[in-house]
Amino acid sequence: MMDNSCWGMGMGMGWGMWFIPILIILAIYFLVKNNLQPKSGPNSESPIEILKRRYANGEITKEQFEEIKKNLS
Repeated sequence: MMDNSCWGMGMGMGWGMWFIPILIILAIYFLVKNNLQPKSGPNSESPIEILKRRYANGEITKEQFEEIKKNLS
């Protein structure tokens, strides 16, 4: 008797046997692709903003701030 289920379909390896593995591979691909992209957009800071934050936090002196700012411009 022929198996008419979606997994067998009487063709040996029917389309159903490939559906779940393909979904898993696509999910892994998109997860890796999204995690490898550099983060940019409204939440990313410009170099000047980072410099100002470091100066405000006391990580660098005023002289260092001015020198780095000059180099960035």
